[in-house]
Amino acid sequence: MTEQSAEVARDDEDDAYLLGPKAIAAILYAVDIDDSAKLTELMAPLHAADIADLLEQINPFDRSRLIRLYGREFDGEILSELDEAIREEVIAVLAPQVLNQAIRDMDSDDVVDLVEDLEDHQQEAILKALPDTDRVAVEQALSYPEYSAGRLMQREVVMAPEHWTVGTAIDHLRSTPEAQLPDQFYHIVLVDPRLHPIGNVTLGKLMRSKREVRLKDIQEETFQIIPATQDESDVAYAFNQYHLISAPVVDDEDRLIGVITIDDAMAVLDEEHEEDILRLAGVGEGSLSDRVIETTKQRLPWLAVNLVTAIAASLVIAQFEVAIAQIVALAVLMPIVASMGGNAGTQSLTVAVRAIATKDLTGANVWRVIRREVLVGLINGVIFAVVMGVVGLIWFGSPALGYVIAAAMVINLVVAGLAGTVIPVILDRVGVDPALASGAFVTTVTDVVGFFAFLGLAVIVLL
Repeated sequence: MTEQSAEVARDDEDDAYLLGPKAIAAILYAVDIDDSAKLTELMAPLHAADIADLLEQINPFDRSRLIRLYGREFDGEILSELDEAIREEVIAVLAPQVLNQAIRDMDSDDVVDLVEDLEDHQQEAILKALPDTDRVAVEQALSYPEYSAGRLMQREVVMAPEHWTVGTAIDHLRSTPEAQLPDQFYHIVLVDPRLHPIGNVTLGKLMRSKREVRLKDIQEETFQIIPATQDESDVAYAFNQYHLISAPVVDDEDRLIGVITIDDAMAVLDEEHEEDILRLAGVGEGSLSDRVIETTKQRLPWLAVNLVTAIAASLVIAQFEVAIAQIVALAVLMPIVASMGGNAGTQSLTVAVRAIATKDLTGANVWRVIRREVLVGLINGVIFAVVMGVVGLIWFGSPALGYVIAAAMVINLVVAGLAGTVIPVILDRVGVDPALASGAFVTTVTDVVGFFAFLGLAVIVLL
């Protein structure tokens, strides 16, 4: 490995094995001087995921030049690792023969993941590149609902009748052409004569057992069957809940048609977590690779919602113009009440949305969780009420003002705990994604209640 290629693999001591600025600069220099051999040498140490990161970080002009110069070295796994926002662009740049070979090297589940987000003409080009049997398998997978187990599974399955012995299974695996086996698999699925899955045997147990041992005698105790129409989020939950490594997928007649492995299930789980975080922030499902207009369209609706909620809070303030004009301190202190309520509501909201996503918050414990969040809000409210009461007294020299902001603080933090839990639960019950819509409702409630409580009490007590 030359000094420059080593630089790609290890950019510097602080960023070991990361694709850092020096490595990217070296690669782009090779592109600038049109040195295909040097580019291949520099890219050789990189994993497919690192190459995908590289393509996502550079601008479209450099990306197009790099892909063309890299040529036949382009691996299908790079496509599966790419952000969806630039996949179509990369596929359009790839030479047809390079694209065909890249697609042929991919597992069926990766091909489905790639194809389902493309335009029709690009889907057709990729399907034509596949062998007939693989194309049929991908088309069948695409016939299942989006975000279902049928889309997530891979069609390459290692199966065996339950009456086989360990020796028979090993001999069968050794005699099977490599192209007919998955690149990675963890279980042999045991099936009955009608291809109904009835158990799993791990490769570890297979290799540890004597040849004459029957497969059904060493099958795993934990065995989950996944219907092809099951939602992929439920599949990911099952893998996480029951510590699965792989699971067979069945059709409507309970026949084995594929298998889902832990890497695909965990990828779904990561996507779910990422979606929740992005949606709580009101930025949709955008990425750093999105164009300006796309990012603007994603964020604009939620900024508009926030504007409406801000106007609603302002209308509440407008009802107390006279009080604010007479006591300027109210204008100084009222943002504190609303801000504390908003932060407390966001805390409860985040916990509730995550618990709903992981199925930890259900009808059986919802009231206990609501009571807990209300009590937490009450305790925190009392603590900060004392603090703000003292601040109000020292700052403005008015004990009554201290009492007002203290009482408003308690009220708003209790309401924040209640709203932060109840609102996502209600939205989930009516079929609305709580991560997507809860934030706007909780913010509106805490702002309106905070301003109304503080200003209303001020009118009663101080005027």
